[in-house]
Parts: sequence; C-alpha cells; structure tokens
Amino acid sequence: MNPDSPRKRILDPLERFSEILFGLIVVLSFTCALSVTHVGRQDVRSMLVGAILCNLAWGIIDAAFYLISCLAEHSHNIALLLHARQSPTPEHARQKIVEMLPPRIAEALQPADFDRIYEHLKQTPAPSQHLRLTGNNWRGAFGVFLLVFLSTFPVVIPFIFISDARLALHISNLIAIVLLFSAGHMLAVYSGLPRGWTGLAMVAIGGVLVGG
Repeated sequence: MNPDSPRKRILDPLERFSEILFGLIVVLSFTCALSVTHVGRQDVRSMLVGAILCNLAWGIIDAAFYLISCLAEHSHNIALLLHARQSPTPEHARQKIVEMLPPRIAEALQPADFDRIYEHLKQTPAPSQHLRLTGNNWRGAFGVFLLVFLSTFPVVIPFIFISDARLALHISNLIAIVLLFSAGHMLAVYSGLPRGWTGLAMVAIGGVLVGG
C-alpha cells in the first residue's frame, strides 16, 4: 500500500453528485426566494449577484476542505502502514492490515495471505512522513470548486437572457428540476438504485430543502 498513490479517479461519482447537489441547493435558495407576483429587475439583479458570489465562496471553502481531507487521509494511511511494518507479532500485523483493507476483501483473505502482505510491507522502503499535496489532490480541489460554482449558471442563465422575470423564474425552476433529476440518476447509476425513482427523490428532497 502506497499512501502517496493517486486514486484512479480524481473525484468519484458520489463526490461529483454531492458537489453538484450542494451547488444546486444553494442557488435554488436564492431563485426560489423571488416572488412570482412581485419581481422586478432590481430583485433579479440582487439575486444574480448573491447566488454567484455565494456559490463562488462556497466553492472555495469546499475545495479547501477537500484538500484538508486529502492531508488527513494521507496521514492516516502512513500511520497504518508504519504500525503494520513495526508490529511485534504477526497477529498484531494482521489486525493493522485488516484496517487498511475494505471489509469484504479482508474477510476473503487467509492467514497466509496476511503473512505475505506483512513480509512485503517489511521489505518496502519506509514511507515519507512529510505531508504534501499531490497534483491529483489539487486537481480534485479545483474540480470541487468548479462543480459547486458552475452549477449556479444553468439555473440563473434564464434571468440573464429573458427580460420577463416571471417567465425566467418558471424556466429556471424547470432547469433546476431537470438537473436535480439528472443528479439523482447519476447517483442511481453509481449505487445500483432504481434510476427513475432516485431522480424523482432528488427532485423532492431539493424542493423540501429549499422550501424549508
């Protein structure tokens, strides 16, 4: 196990789903605050500025927390690896190796398999304990920022190009419904859930969160 090895994907589907959903909920909290019956251009302008700046700020914050989590994961992996290498007994080493592995994989291994892993860990060079961010970490943080920030624009674009604020609000809500359904569909593909029902559930959850 190399604690510095990059993940196959910079952001996995669950992370992408979470960031898109978060960005949508934030921008919907602004657009849904507009009154359908009493909405003027000044209201729309204030909403646009607020939604864009809010998602810009939250995109930066989310990216920073992503980098912090990368450092924490890296430190945790180093600690587990060092503990396994320095284990006083094979039984203690097996316990530490189990902590490194997904439960289903650990259950499938035999004692001889753990012994081979332990011997391999002892022969590999000790990992560097210097915490650092890799290129993939920075790309992942930038991806987090983009997903949160760019999810603002499909929902607010109707207000930019349509002068009738009431019509723009209706189109914006329709776009938001499509995006929420698409996010739920993406989650269903990743997790094996029913795609249609999961998409509808995301639309309902988004409506409850914004309405609440």
